[in-house]
Amino acid sequence: MVEIAVKYLESTTGARRVAGDPDRVCRGVVIDSREVGPDAIFVAFPGERVDGNDFAAAAIEKGAAAVVMTREPDQTLVDAAHARNCSLLICDDPTEFLLRLAQGYRARLHCTVIGVTGSIGKTTTKDVLAACLAKRFRVHATAGNYNNLIGLPLTILSAPADTQMLVLEMGMNDFGEIARLTACAQPTFAIITKVGTSHIGMLGSREGIARAKAEILQGMPPSAENFEGHHSALVLHGEDDFTPLIIEKYARPRGIDVVLAGTSTDDDVYATHVELDETGCPHFDITFEDGLSFKTHLSIPGAQSVPNALFAATVAHRLGVPGFEIDEAFSSLALTGRRAQVRHATCGARVIDDSYNASPESMAAGLNLLESLPCSGTRIAILGEMGEMGEEAPRLHALTGAYAAAKRPGLLICVGGELAEEMATAARLMGLDEGDVHVVPSCDVLIKRFAGVIGERDLVLVKGSRFVGLDRFVEEVCADAR
Repeated sequence: MVEIAVKYLESTTGARRVAGDPDRVCRGVVIDSREVGPDAIFVAFPGERVDGNDFAAAAIEKGAAAVVMTREPDQTLVDAAHARNCSLLICDDPTEFLLRLAQGYRARLHCTVIGVTGSIGKTTTKDVLAACLAKRFRVHATAGNYNNLIGLPLTILSAPADTQMLVLEMGMNDFGEIARLTACAQPTFAIITKVGTSHIGMLGSREGIARAKAEILQGMPPSAENFEGHHSALVLHGEDDFTPLIIEKYARPRGIDVVLAGTSTDDDVYATHVELDETGCPHFDITFEDGLSFKTHLSIPGAQSVPNALFAATVAHRLGVPGFEIDEAFSSLALTGRRAQVRHATCGARVIDDSYNASPESMAAGLNLLESLPCSGTRIAILGEMGEMGEEAPRLHALTGAYAAAKRPGLLICVGGELAEEMATAARLMGLDEGDVHVVPSCDVLIKRFAGVIGERDLVLVKGSRFVGLDRFVEEVCADAR
């Protein structure tokens, strides 16, 4: 983790010290006062309901070496800081403070950084890439979904000093956010998994989303420069319809090499003969740029995982991980939770827990998985509303409902309000029987009406945006949650 003297903390971030010893060394950064340990830097974030500045005294008592505030401390707090040899600093923007501090620490790490962004699949890609690289290197990667303007710098600042490979997931909600993240991270390699419809409500169109994702290139060196032992490269999905735009408008003008990965033999790295086994896990042949080819399989279900694995394998192979170690990593994957995770209900049914988040593209992938897995009972699709769709929300929910109807589940349950009704109406129009389509207003009602309906031979997909809270339904019905 980061170790830095207070005086360098000031010069790196522009924060103003109002108390404390400039030579005291700080170790590690936290934004929750409950996590403060000896010598830590506590950064206070003001909020509507909780103001981190109010916990400055508690952080001092716990042994913090520095407390970073957004308001002037009173004399009582200054006296407490002096008594514990804790420095007090003032900054205007705690997010910018973290980004500047992390950028400085990243420059001292001397590791290779890989940035991963995209509308869907970025967490899976990050997890697979970290597993592949860990076969040969000391890897530090984004935990959970710490991928925003606060989470990414915290991930960098928590990296051990001997890190060789730093794998960073980059999320965004608006233009300019990934530009700030990539300026901080300065990736050698970047992966854009897919340009989908997530955040279309904020960004206006898929072209706008492509532009926002392509901001990741702003922090990368041209490929002609040898950066930390490796030439930079951007990995794109060969079959994504916005790949040509990203190449021509953003990558080539910056002199950044592009590697295409996908399921076409025209791609630089590609998968062929993709088949799902009885557990839904994909088996396929993978071929690399240099002609290396071998049969492999993933220990996670769903054909949608294959492109994510290809992105990861492309970077790992370029960084020297041999094919047999990539194959070993593929066969023993453990991904961040609630992403196409097959779990077991108390009644014996299988539950595909994909409740972390949702977009139209990931809904379709989940429905494909529901259709592909063997099932001797009823296939049940529980679909929650999707957020951040803007004016496109009614249309995209209707399209999702129509797609669900095409997969012919035995039971479709839509959770939410008007947009859930859009899904259900479209599903009925596309041929699902009235009695097989239900709409419930909340997860609480879902649990009350349907938790006891699932049979031991059924297969259940649970998928929706986080605000719907469908993870609570999974926890209610699954035996492995108790």
